[in-house]
Amino acid sequence: MDKDSFERGLATRRAVLGSDYVDKSIAGADDFNRPMQELVTQYCWDEIWNRPGLDRRTRSLLNLAMLTALNRPHELKLHVRGALNNGVTREEIREVFLQAAIYCGVPAAIDSFRTAREVFDAGKA
Repeated sequence: MDKDSFERGLATRRAVLGSDYVDKSIAGADDFNRPMQELVTQYCWDEIWNRPGLDRRTRSLLNLAMLTALNRPHELKLHVRGALNNGVTREEIREVFLQAAIYCGVPAAIDSFRTAREVFDAGKA
């Protein structure tokens, strides 16, 4: 593991997903899943998210579409929060899911709308 890359990735991961969630994930790592936490933090959050070609907002929009296509509600919930943190509006999130309905299927988009609503409603508390 490259310590500098891990630290840069950790900072980006915290900025997008929130420190509470990330710190809990890192603290909960054990001998079995720690290598996965390190891999994701270093390669996903530093090597990809910190590349200059796209801004974080655009990366968030892409993730919402891809996670809808893959029907991954747990990850989608995290990335809806991340998208909001990156300045994506609810209206833009809605448009991503409508677009995904056509290209990925209506059931996948309906699940994404449902998941996003949970995140929106939790923010009202």
